[in-house]
Amino acid sequence: MGKKSSLDVKALQNLVRYIKSNEINTIHAHATSYFTAFLVKLRLPKINIIWHDHYGNSENLRARKKFPLKLISRTFRTVISVNNNLHQWAQQNLKAKHYKYLANFAAFGPENLKTTHLHGLSEKRIVCLANLRPQKDHINLLKAFKIVQEQHPDWSLHLVGFDFKDAYANAIKSYIKRQNLNTHVFLYGSCADTQHILEQATMGVLSSNSEGLPLALLEYGLSKLPVVVTDVGECGMVVCNLESGRVVPPKNENKMAEGIIFLIENDKQRKVLGENLYNNTVLNYGKNAYLIQLIPIYNFE
Repeated sequence: MGKKSSLDVKALQNLVRYIKSNEINTIHAHATSYFTAFLVKLRLPKINIIWHDHYGNSENLRARKKFPLKLISRTFRTVISVNNNLHQWAQQNLKAKHYKYLANFAAFGPENLKTTHLHGLSEKRIVCLANLRPQKDHINLLKAFKIVQEQHPDWSLHLVGFDFKDAYANAIKSYIKRQNLNTHVFLYGSCADTQHILEQATMGVLSSNSEGLPLALLEYGLSKLPVVVTDVGECGMVVCNLESGRVVPPKNENKMAEGIIFLIENDKQRKVLGENLYNNTVLNYGKNAYLIQLIPIYNFE
């Protein structure tokens, strides 16, 4: 569309023309794109809007702003929420016709790019797929890794995710430097070759203090990685503690370190947990399972 602002009239006209010429009857809008969909509906009243909500801070929904979403939601046919917290919030606060809970799914693309090469020793790499945002609580993870390194100094930690170059990102880098972790903790920024990165990893971790259903966790599952994750959002539904990974309390570096050390010191258990997580991910969070639920929504069944 070449959109330059939320009220870019030229881009909106291009979109309306595209919808009309292709006889599109439904817009599936994600996150803040609901506003663009609403503007289209003002021009094309018969268009159906499906809004997909994957608001990241679902542990703190009381602070979520409702305007203008609540008002515009009257034009939504269906609201899709990626976790139960968001689903309940939508039902209580919005004015759409229908509400559906539909968990995320994970699938790697057909092209397996191989551009990122992880540092550290093979078979001793811990990876964290998470943009550098406060809710991901990298500092807690770094504190835990500092504990881990005292017992297993040959292991390394790999942080993959977008660097916003803000105060939070600077705090992460400062902590790494102060604790002399530069030779064992590596930052890669945002990378397109997720599958290749996970193929090089030994375990996956998430230290978030707030989540919905993180795609990274499902990607760990598809890669058969054993995981240590905090018990926030729906992580505890994807990972069954001691059966398909380790689930630990958030904001607790000691418990996070215990979970990582457990996986480091139990090689056979790592493989079993990784296989179990893979089976659960494919069965309940794979593409086919997702499409079976999504297509009826498009058909308004």
